[in-house]
Amino acid sequence: MTMNRRQMMFAAGAALMGTEALGRAFAADTKNPKKILFFTKSSGFQHSVITRKDDKLSHAERILTELGKENGFEVHCSKDGRLFEPDKVGEWDGFVFVTTGDLTQEGTDKTPPMSQEGKKAFLDAIHNGKAFVGMHCATDTFHSHGDKIDPYIEMIGGEFIVHGAQQEAKLDVFDAEFPGAKSLGSSFKLNDEWYALKNFASNLHVIAAYDTSSMKGKMYERPNFPAVWARTHGKGRVFYTAMGHREDVWTNALFQGLVVGGLNWATGKVDASVEPNLTKVTPHYATLPA
Repeated sequence: MTMNRRQMMFAAGAALMGTEALGRAFAADTKNPKKILFFTKSSGFQHSVITRKDDKLSHAERILTELGKENGFEVHCSKDGRLFEPDKVGEWDGFVFVTTGDLTQEGTDKTPPMSQEGKKAFLDAIHNGKAFVGMHCATDTFHSHGDKIDPYIEMIGGEFIVHGAQQEAKLDVFDAEFPGAKSLGSSFKLNDEWYALKNFASNLHVIAAYDTSSMKGKMYERPNFPAVWARTHGKGRVFYTAMGHREDVWTNALFQGLVVGGLNWATGKVDASVEPNLTKVTPHYATLPA
């Protein structure tokens, strides 16, 4: 097989790792690609990485589509909530979300919303074995109301509170053996917009957590808490990374490798241990700033 430049980069990275960390990214089964719906509807703030111009794919959509072609995924990009209707949602092997707000509302980008039936069908699909990958603002979606946690938040495993100024932060890595995480080392630094989070699922397998001592802003004046995780949801597999606000993050090889690894694990192309470790590695995760 002739490899292009990006595939050669992934191949070199995997050789360096000595593992399936990128999930055989460059040896993908192109004859039977996994069908992925990349959903980028904004019912709240619309991030620049998913903003389309002249009906062309956005920055994030172009990158994920290209990564998909190279790694055995057929990525369909859409902002149309009608694709989640009960008679349509089953055609996908997995879902990638970069979304905001209540997706059952037309909202900011004026694209068709999910119906309530579509939201339930989507969540049922994950619970019954479909894959889900959320990036950055996926936790700023379907917010809870008071003590009643929204079922979407229960599925993804955490909920956005607020963010501070974009800054370089240090993240500690607790599972470098997770697909795509080997190159992160024991810790790494990245400039991005970092989310303060709450309402974590008890069965999170924390892959990386914020070193809050490296961060500036009142919202980060709290003990270390998860930033990248995997979890099971019923029969489904869920992966989330708080990274992905900035365009240069989407072109970063570390981020791309992690996303491909998360997709490979979530869709069942590779396996990994996701034993819950939330209270072990971030024991005071639930403590919020005064």
